Amino acid sequence: MSLDATDRHILELLQEDSQVTMKEIASQINLSVTPVHDRIRKLEREGYIDKYVCLLNRRKLGKSLIVYCNITLDKQKRESFEDFNQAIVNMSEVLECSVVSGNFDYMLKVVVEDGEAYNQFYQHKLSALKSVLHISSYFVISEIKYSTGISVR
Repeated sequence: MSLDATDRHILELLQEDSQVTMKEIASQINLSVTPVHDRIRKLEREGYIDKYVCLLNRRKLGKSLIVYCNITLDKQKRESFEDFNQAIVNMSEVLECSVVSGNFDYMLKVVVEDGEAYNQFYQHKLSALKSVLHISSYFVISEIKYSTGISVR
């Protein structure tokens, strides 16, 4: 399926507010509700829409510290990667985990309450993984841009 301008506009509107009604979308793109409904269902079936989420205010929840961690594993073997992947999926502090190229193997985005909470996470969870050789931590001082939207134009 190829996306046309109307599909792209619908995706933009849904990224801004996943709870926007079909009636509101229809009025903004000059279509009736039924074709908007059909287009959204097709975008879902085709996998353009992965899921609908609610973004929480981390500061209101007391999670004010963001830390990026570069992780190097001790062995470059499939088992080490599988063990690390399985462990990291179950760590609620980790919002994102990516395998990367370069001087380290993984990049993590970690969100916790404060420095002490990060220290506990670091000592008792992250460095406790047997496959971890080296961890570099980078504390975010200020967020310049935070977005979850992907350009569809």
